[in-house]
Amino acid sequence: MAKVRVRNTNELIEGEDNVRSFLDKQGVLYEHWNPSKLPERLQENFDLSAEDKAEILSTFDAEIRDLAGRRGYKTWDIVVLSESTPNIEELLKKFEQIHTHTEDEVRAITAGEGIFIIRGDEATGYFDVILSAGDVISVPEGSVHFFTLTESKKVVAVRLFIETEGWIAHPYEDPAFVK
Repeated sequence: MAKVRVRNTNELIEGEDNVRSFLDKQGVLYEHWNPSKLPERLQENFDLSAEDKAEILSTFDAEIRDLAGRRGYKTWDIVVLSESTPNIEELLKKFEQIHTHTEDEVRAITAGEGIFIIRGDEATGYFDVILSAGDVISVPEGSVHFFTLTESKKVVAVRLFIETEGWIAHPYEDPAFVK
């Protein structure tokens, strides 16, 4: 279940309803899908074949199509990041730069954990959204943010896009940001 840590106050927000309420106020969509729908062999598997990825997409097809229909997403895929991912440290450095997108950044975590660091409203500042299996987040277009992994360095996520070319980041300079 997702947790939110507000950086400037160190407040920790837990519980699905509390997390959803906080993120709603920041314009961030949060939902929770049932990760136990996946066959057990896929629930903590970070070495997925093309067939495994297709099975994950098939398992969550109704949820994906529902979200896509409500939000206008046109394409989706699976991303797997773990210590066995070639050049994982270089990839993380690319991800760990604050940026924006011209569309929402959507992730549905099916295994492992990840963290979105998002700039909230003026009063809130930056906050971390710690996600685990079942958590679904949509960071709105134009929001300053970045994604990284937790110490476990493992995540499997469904990514949904409006643009068929997928993930395109636009670097953002914020001298106030501290990792």
